[in-house]
Amino acid sequence: MKFKLTILLAGFVLVTACKRKGCIDPSADNYDPDAEKDDATCVYSGLELPSIYAYTDSLGNSTVSYSGQTERLDQMDELMAYLRSGNANTLDAQVMNDMFSNTGGNGDGNFSFTSTKELKDKCFASDTSLIQGYFNDIAIASVDYAFTAESGLAGTANNSALTETYLLSSGGIEYAEVIEKTMMGAIFMYQATQVYFGDDKMNADNTMPVDPAAGKHYTEMEHHWDEAFGYFGVPVNFPSTTLGIRYWGIACNETGSGNNSRVMNHFKRGRAAIVAMDYLTRNNEIESIIERWEEIAAENAYIQVKAAKNAHNDFLTFADGEYFHALSMAYGYIQSLKYLPVSTRQISFTQIEDLLDNKIGNNFWNTTWASLDDAEDQLDNIYNF
Repeated sequence: MKFKLTILLAGFVLVTACKRKGCIDPSADNYDPDAEKDDATCVYSGLELPSIYAYTDSLGNSTVSYSGQTERLDQMDELMAYLRSGNANTLDAQVMNDMFSNTGGNGDGNFSFTSTKELKDKCFASDTSLIQGYFNDIAIASVDYAFTAESGLAGTANNSALTETYLLSSGGIEYAEVIEKTMMGAIFMYQATQVYFGDDKMNADNTMPVDPAAGKHYTEMEHHWDEAFGYFGVPVNFPSTTLGIRYWGIACNETGSGNNSRVMNHFKRGRAAIVAMDYLTRNNEIESIIERWEEIAAENAYIQVKAAKNAHNDFLTFADGEYFHALSMAYGYIQSLKYLPVSTRQISFTQIEDLLDNKIGNNFWNTTWASLDDAEDQLDNIYNF
């Protein structure tokens, strides 16, 4: 929990809270406005950051491009719209698979646009079958969309305000949320943190534009950095505006405006460092982005575990579906943590599996308040929320 140490002293109980450590100098690259105690880690690169994520060459040509990532986020939008329609329609797993692999360049007619890109070929390879298995699970649940969900029976459940309807499996799992958060991790987070920020991409050429005649005025390294940024799902003027944020951009915004500015500044500073060929600063920004990305996923999991715990009494009286909705999001966010680089990840694979298999389980009707309390404590102990 929040208070870590209780000391009995002269008959009084003294409660002290752990202070967040970090750089407390506003002029530093890695200034942390939430830090209360300086940890001597302040970094000063002297790089000037643009007001928005925009960079040009000496002739004024834009060197930013991540259209492939935008197309994949667009595909994800339409796939998720189809999945969420399962609260009022029977879903077809083949349709989901066609959209996942972009069959025929238009999801076999299920996308409203054509594209040469796809989600499946960018997915963490060993978990492609996991996601496809979830497609089968949600399709099976959707057969009973017209019924009220009960323990052991799929169907739908509403929130307390009766403004949202959730499709639940027989185990109370809202697979639309689990699928979304898992794909956010297995595709967007994985590609950005392990592929584009990996050595192969970051050791690419940074001296010559790729193909100016074709409008590719960026170097290979600049382009790889932009592609990582594209997977974060925010506009170039984030956080001045949050209009148009998607997936990890939404998750970031859920954790507070402070994270919005920090993450965006890390992306902008890293890109500016590439332009300046300051690779030490670039590497520092990669480390900072990956650290923040993990904290965003973990904090959203923590928020949803708390929400599920708070809604647990309502669940016991079958009042609404908010418990199942929150716990499904928590499950997906915890699972997304698997796709971060193992070398820097704060949570171990064993801890992730323990949270999923033992604390939450695969039948949410049987998940206890006590196990959710344990899950909350475990996340808090790892990340010091």
